[in-house]
Amino acid sequence: MYFVGIDWAAAEHAVCVLDQTGRKVTAFTIDHTAAGFARLTTRLGKLGDVDRIPVAIERPDGRLVDALAEAGHPLLPVKPTAIKSWRENEVPSGAKSDPGDAYVIADYLRVRFHRLRPAAPLSGHTKGLRAVVRTRSDLVETRVAATNQLAALLDAHWPGAKAIFANIESAIALAFLTQYPTAASASHLSEKQLAAFCSHHGYSGKKPAAVLLARLRSAPAGTLDPIVSEGIRAAVLAQVDVLTALNTAIKDLDRATAQRMGAHPDGAVFRSFPRAGTINAAQILAEWGDAREVFDRPDAIAALAGITPVTKASGKHRGVSFRWACNKRLRVAITTFAANSRFSSPWAAEIYDRARASGKDHPHATRILARAWVRVMWRCWQNGTTYDPALHGGAQQRLNQQVAA
Repeated sequence: MYFVGIDWAAAEHAVCVLDQTGRKVTAFTIDHTAAGFARLTTRLGKLGDVDRIPVAIERPDGRLVDALAEAGHPLLPVKPTAIKSWRENEVPSGAKSDPGDAYVIADYLRVRFHRLRPAAPLSGHTKGLRAVVRTRSDLVETRVAATNQLAALLDAHWPGAKAIFANIESAIALAFLTQYPTAASASHLSEKQLAAFCSHHGYSGKKPAAVLLARLRSAPAGTLDPIVSEGIRAAVLAQVDVLTALNTAIKDLDRATAQRMGAHPDGAVFRSFPRAGTINAAQILAEWGDAREVFDRPDAIAALAGITPVTKASGKHRGVSFRWACNKRLRVAITTFAANSRFSSPWAAEIYDRARASGKDHPHATRILARAWVRVMWRCWQNGTTYDPALHGGAQQRLNQQVAA
């Protein structure tokens, strides 16, 4: 076997190849180009069978990783923190360079190869779904930030516009700010005009115009200075444009997510769980993946999602702590599903309530429930079958107890 370490960079990558004894076979650099990737796979291919030439790199994805996977190399993503610790032990002088880092990564792979887990291969369906879902999640975070920025701007200069509708990122609130971006522009707004505005924009709230206008007038007075108002108008309209564009993009990605879940072979499995819906189910599936040969037991998924604790025992001391090293996107997706599932599944509600009764706080109880769900989800995923409460032993036991009571 040969062990390859790659120190990833934006424009040029350092490569080091070691044999089983730790002897350096070759070292070179490649450009981050199609020609560079081809040169890398060609040189590695000349060493022997590619399935006996594993590659370690400090990235789990990217076009370089895809090129190596397509060539047939086993890929083992390594954590930068692990490589940093290894370098500190192996290079006491503290010297650091890209070729040196590539050597350290290759040596780490050679020594710890039996302990490292190869990267889970993903199908085209999952890669496409992951791109859509992750982009949507990032845009949602951006929308939260933009909403907070607009709220702060209104608090400082136009508090009534923030108070009139429940959510300032909603379509009706953005339409109101487009028409009335400053306190001066709405200083003569009447109940009749506000009612006409709400009717024109299809306001779906149940509050009459009189109540909305009362909210507007009861808020602290906004800035009326004409010079200041011009600056506020420009700032508010800019924020409104940003939020409008984000809302449109997120809705487009919602439709794309639904389409990709319908085409994904495992889409029906993850959508079948109670309260999973489409978006949350897609978030779970995108991070869970479809590599059944890699996740051969539910505990592997639970650890990846960070819903299992970490135990540290030494001598008389034993401590159980929160698992920080995990796929955080998967943890958010699964715990969100678990928290929602207890409103539709008596079995889930019982597990959550039991955890809360034992003194666990809400996040801890949710992780306990999520771990229980992972076992069920893993079995359905392995069998390729949708969730059926009638076939779920735990759920049926809970149902029988209710009937007997």
